[in-house]
Amino acid sequence: MAKSKSSDSFVVGIILILIGGIVLLNRLDIDVWRITLKLWPVILIVWGANKLMLGLKERDGRTSAPSPDKGHEI
Repeated sequence: MAKSKSSDSFVVGIILILIGGIVLLNRLDIDVWRITLKLWPVILIVWGANKLMLGLKERDGRTSAPSPDKGHEI
């Protein structure tokens, strides 16, 4: 359960940063939506890389767990 809470906090943090960045760029009279339409593939690449890293960390966590001792079964 702690991992879910940590990832939820990460997602909320990213969302807040994105909203703040959009508001800041709009106040500076920069057309955020035109830039977003040009760079949407970059967003997909970053999102996919993040998913890949999380999957690799999860796989490493599963393989490093100690296996039960088969020699002492009843």
